[in-house]
Amino acid sequence: MEAWGARAPPPFWAGGPAPGQTYIPGGPGPAAGLLPAARTLSPMVTGTSVLGVKFAGGVMVAADTMGSYGSLARFRGISRLLKVNDTTMLGASGDYADFQYLKQVIDQMVIDEELLGDGHSYSPKAIHSWLTRVMYNRRSKINPLWNTVVIGGYYNGESFLGYVDMLGVAYEAPTLATGYGAYLAQPLMREVLEKKPSLTKEEARDLIERCMKILYYRDARSFNRYEVAIATEKGVEVEGPLTLEANWDIAHLVSGFE
Repeated sequence: MEAWGARAPPPFWAGGPAPGQTYIPGGPGPAAGLLPAARTLSPMVTGTSVLGVKFAGGVMVAADTMGSYGSLARFRGISRLLKVNDTTMLGASGDYADFQYLKQVIDQMVIDEELLGDGHSYSPKAIHSWLTRVMYNRRSKINPLWNTVVIGGYYNGESFLGYVDMLGVAYEAPTLATGYGAYLAQPLMREVLEKKPSLTKEEARDLIERCMKILYYRDARSFNRYEVAIATEKGVEVEGPLTLEANWDIAHLVSGFE
């Protein structure tokens, strides 16, 4: 016969107390405190790179429309760009569910701000600063929002482009890239800006398209359909989905990776 101390005694009834436990009517079951705390250990449906670049008179942010379930190209028509208001936009890579949560919170913040009717709205710097606090707060609870966010906008005659990751690490730069784009696209964008620090809107658009095409060729989690958000003094406009023209004629010549 099994010794009594080898395991905890059963409760008197389902959801009730076991011998020696305190029972609170209507309260949580005694087993509630014994369950492990649930945390996101790895993201599920994810988006890959987000690119951002400043140009003369505005900012441009781009992201493809792929939602990957591991290595499966599960969702091919999701949007990872968000127009916050007429001055601010953002794009997110990482867990798509966490991005949807952030989107809901930000949308409600914008509604609450507009209801005040005081003529003020959230600037790109304000959203960037707020996101640094949110990301660091969730990281400190060991329950991070599994995203890397690029915030762009045009406010009071100034362009803004900022970065926040899931740990709360944040900075500003004239070009930004998340995910695999940080390795493939960022060097290309920096090279262009080193030669010409101030790009026109058309040059920035060509640069973004070139980088998105390279990512489509090289990043297994990317897709050839993408969206572009552009912030200027006229406001924020999200274009797309757009389709990249790719050429795979030489694909059969690529070898050495087997």
